[in-house]
Amino acid sequence: MIIDCHGHYTTAPKQLEEWRKRQIAALEDAKHVPSKGSLGIDDDEIRASLEGAQLKLQRERGTDITIFSPRAMGMSHHIGDETTSRHWSEHCNEMIHRVCVLYPEKFVGVCQLPQSPGVSPKNCIPELERCVKEFGFIGCNLNPDPSGGYWKEPPLTDKWWYPLYEKMVELEVPAMVHVSASCNPNFHGTGAHYINGDTTAFMQFIMADLFRDFPTLKFIIPHGGGAVPYHWGRYRGLAQDMKRPPLKELLMSNVFFDTCVYHQPGIELLLKVIPADNILFASEMVGAVKGVDPETGFNYDDTKRYIDAIDWVSKADKEKIFHGNVKKVYPRFNTKSRKR
Repeated sequence: MIIDCHGHYTTAPKQLEEWRKRQIAALEDAKHVPSKGSLGIDDDEIRASLEGAQLKLQRERGTDITIFSPRAMGMSHHIGDETTSRHWSEHCNEMIHRVCVLYPEKFVGVCQLPQSPGVSPKNCIPELERCVKEFGFIGCNLNPDPSGGYWKEPPLTDKWWYPLYEKMVELEVPAMVHVSASCNPNFHGTGAHYINGDTTAFMQFIMADLFRDFPTLKFIIPHGGGAVPYHWGRYRGLAQDMKRPPLKELLMSNVFFDTCVYHQPGIELLLKVIPADNILFASEMVGAVKGVDPETGFNYDDTKRYIDAIDWVSKADKEKIFHGNVKKVYPRFNTKSRKR
């Protein structure tokens, strides 16, 4: 079985984005009373949005199931206030739920959290509970920087985040650490801000004792861990200089990496540096890099191809990467018992 742990609904019907545009435009009217309203999307439109995109690529590339969440760039938690984010997140999560109901053997849901700058993460708990208990979702995406590139929130290890972590542990759901759009012109969204977020989160985890307080809390750092595998010696050395425990002892029961790395040498580096027990297969299709690599003739985000081409990774380790580790990191993942 091949489980892709990182997929976003980037091809959702146009009504979703049109609703968002109306919501943002209404923020300019001081007299406007926020209302969730409805999207007006039928099941056939959802099917059409997937059949020529994610489902087609699943078939072509041999992926069995995608862990699916709302479009990361679209979360844009910096827009509006907590009501803005709540209404938007509810709509996005409900769309994911509808996808999972229509294609229960192909998609399983992960939710967007209704984060908002300066608002306690505790505010996200009702939506997380709704998605897990009512929709059968198995995880969440956690934005460490709701300000959109200005990093105004406390580090992920700060007790400000603890109420959310307590609920995650109770529900047995992990979080993928995933920033959203950058409104800081210094940081390109997918080329800089995403990688900055991945790398920053890992360093925050090194510097604190979060996992002493939450020994079963789990995070997936996407995009191959940002700069982390490439600079593994730097992080080992920094931890040593700060008198922190070795990384294996400090983090590796709680922090995992995905394979959204879009060239063969990068995937090989990831698999040489990070233990197979800590890697989850992912492609983020259809996502940040959708084109064809002229050097290979294949899509950059066809990441299964890179792993298949490596002959020095054992069959047992590849099975961990392709599906075994998902079931360990996402305890709620079970194709027969997921709630619909």
